[in-house]
Amino acid sequence: MDDHGRGSGPRPPDGGEDPLDPGTPDPLPYEGVWRFTAPAVDASVPQARHAVRDLLYRQGVPVSDDLAQGLLLIVSELVTNAVRHAALLSPMLAVEVAVGAEWVRVSVEDNHPYRPTALEAAHSETGGRGLLLVREITREAGGVCDVEHTSSGGKVIWAALPLKSVRVP
Repeated sequence: MDDHGRGSGPRPPDGGEDPLDPGTPDPLPYEGVWRFTAPAVDASVPQARHAVRDLLYRQGVPVSDDLAQGLLLIVSELVTNAVRHAALLSPMLAVEVAVGAEWVRVSVEDNHPYRPTALEAAHSETGGRGLLLVREITREAGGVCDVEHTSSGGKVIWAALPLKSVRVP
């Protein structure tokens, strides 16, 4: 996996605080945006999961064990979907982790235009429930998830989960 480093500051759904406003608190040490690219192959699934796990640990993101496991399962499911369903039109995928003071967002982007839907799979099937699982983990954590089209014609699937930490003044 290639680590393209930090991007601009995290972008919470409400637009966030104004960095030019002197009343805005300094970012916490674990805040930032990191983006990794990888080929759309099976080996990228555990690589992406390990990269996200290591990033959370290295940055000191205050995630509980349950939240970390949920995030890693979401990353695994989203990368697996990109590998299985988008690789033909998108030989590369991108994983982004954005961490703010009160939330963490993981997303997977590919260049395939198809917008996936959560399907109900038969009990006898071993696959087909990935997006349902992502939606349920996100809901149980009090977060949100969605699929958006990119300007290049692909899509990004993301899940944002709240951190339970409180900023100290």
